[in-house]
Amino acid sequence: MAEILVSAENLGIRRNERWLVRGVNLAVHAGEIVTLIGPNGGGKSTTAKALLGLIPPQEGRRVVTDPLSIGYMPQRFSVDWTLPLTVERLMTLTRRHPSHEVLAALDAVGCVHLPDRAVQALSGGEFQRVLLARALLRNPRLLVLDEPVQGVDFAGEIEMYDLIGRLRDQRGCGVLLISHDLHVVMAQTDTVVCMDGHVCCSGPPNSVVENAEYRRLFGARAASALAVYQHDMGHHHHHHGHDHGHDHSDHDGHDHAR
Repeated sequence: MAEILVSAENLGIRRNERWLVRGVNLAVHAGEIVTLIGPNGGGKSTTAKALLGLIPPQEGRRVVTDPLSIGYMPQRFSVDWTLPLTVERLMTLTRRHPSHEVLAALDAVGCVHLPDRAVQALSGGEFQRVLLARALLRNPRLLVLDEPVQGVDFAGEIEMYDLIGRLRDQRGCGVLLISHDLHVVMAQTDTVVCMDGHVCCSGPPNSVVENAEYRRLFGARAASALAVYQHDMGHHHHHHGHDHGHDHSDHDGHDHAR
């Protein structure tokens, strides 16, 4: 097996005397795409932040390969839209990077033509790709992408997931993906982890949708719809999954840019 980059061992996070997640065991290997899915408040973002080391667990532990460079694409990125801000400036707000590194990251996501574009003028899909490029700047071994296709149309969703799969193939990095309100989880997902305060089930997408816990959370229709994707997208070497949940468990971890 490939090297484990980060793992959770019996991880528990409590807030205000309530367990947000408990008993979580999962691992992300190098070259593997792991997708967290689950209903409202299922604890997906909380778990990801604990794996990032942003939230200390009250139970269990996070085990991380040292050193591990991590690229993080937050669920929400707050920008003061009244300020003039170019794409290149956005890319270097929190840390300086030479222009050639910024251009290389933008090139990797198909946006090499955008460094001088005003952030306000970007489409939803362009903005998400720029945020992905920003996460790539540190040449991370682990990419953590929290709802990477929000504000993107359906065709753009599929393109974005194909791009993430290509980046994984090219760089050999591990990817932890959080899926909130998606119709397609991902063609390239290797492991799906279904969460509802704990890990309900996990495994390859085609085995998870057969699981009774998955069907309880998402309904039989979600499982049957997956079969349609597997048929239509048969040229992919992995499977599609579904998620019809939102996660409102925590919106305090926004990445603020001013």
